[in-house]
Amino acid sequence: MDQKPVINYPSQFAFLLGLMGVMMIISAFLITFIGHLLMEVPYKDVIKLINEPQYVNEARLLNTMASFLIFLLPPIAWARVMNRKPFSQLGFQKSLSAKQVLLVLVITIVSIIFSGALGQLNQWIPLPHNWYVKAKQMEDNYRASMMAMANMKNGMDYLLSLLVLALAPAFFEEILFRGGFQQVFIGWTKNKWAGILVTSFFFSAVHFSYFGFLPRLALGVVLGLIFNQSRNLWLTVLLHFCNNALVVTQLYILGKQGKAVEKAMDENLPAWWGIGALIVLVYLFIQFRKESERVLLQQKKIIDSPEIMVS
Repeated sequence: MDQKPVINYPSQFAFLLGLMGVMMIISAFLITFIGHLLMEVPYKDVIKLINEPQYVNEARLLNTMASFLIFLLPPIAWARVMNRKPFSQLGFQKSLSAKQVLLVLVITIVSIIFSGALGQLNQWIPLPHNWYVKAKQMEDNYRASMMAMANMKNGMDYLLSLLVLALAPAFFEEILFRGGFQQVFIGWTKNKWAGILVTSFFFSAVHFSYFGFLPRLALGVVLGLIFNQSRNLWLTVLLHFCNNALVVTQLYILGKQGKAVEKAMDENLPAWWGIGALIVLVYLFIQFRKESERVLLQQKKIIDSPEIMVS
């Protein structure tokens, strides 16, 4: 039976959210200050010029620093308050199997197809004209920021983009959303699906992209199920990284071929593809749950087994 937490779940949520707000304020000042030093431009021009091609390396560094402060530090602080072993609290477990990893890789591919179909559905949702204009502007700003950091001229730029745009977001965001918020929301609502859906909604909303809201919501649900069934954050980091890395790789290949790289940011696929992808996902998750239960049972047996005393 689950033990009642020392700190109630609403307070845990407020603690996490409050720390995020503080880190956002701190990161805004630090980005402006460090950007001023690195870019050698006036403070007021840092944000305006950060997406210019000549400042691509500075943009990568500042974006990673902001993600570190906003997404990583709050859940680590929360986990340290909740448990003397914070990384165990967040879900970093050693026990996993090769079959789990293989299933996660296949789930990644199928979930991309499913999310792409939802992207098409997202386009069909009507919006008032004023809202549409604002949403389009936010989407354009987001894409401009991503495209600036994904400016890759050679293999080294590609590796740096994998680090900044694929690995760092996957690692930082999974710690915050699955390791932190999802555990809080599931405990608060006392319902697995409610906790996963609320976390996924929050996860998608934080990206401030209306046209990508449903695809990211679906990705959040997939990640949430992976974590809930396996209790291993490394597997959600793997899926999240692979999802991001495929986009970065596509951007790099299209750029080398001299084609329009903006196509790689278009996540939309025919809506009917989503039906087939959903059926396959259900089957894959049934297999993943069975394998995860086996791994967790094996782990429990190892922990519970008595030590052999040597006389």
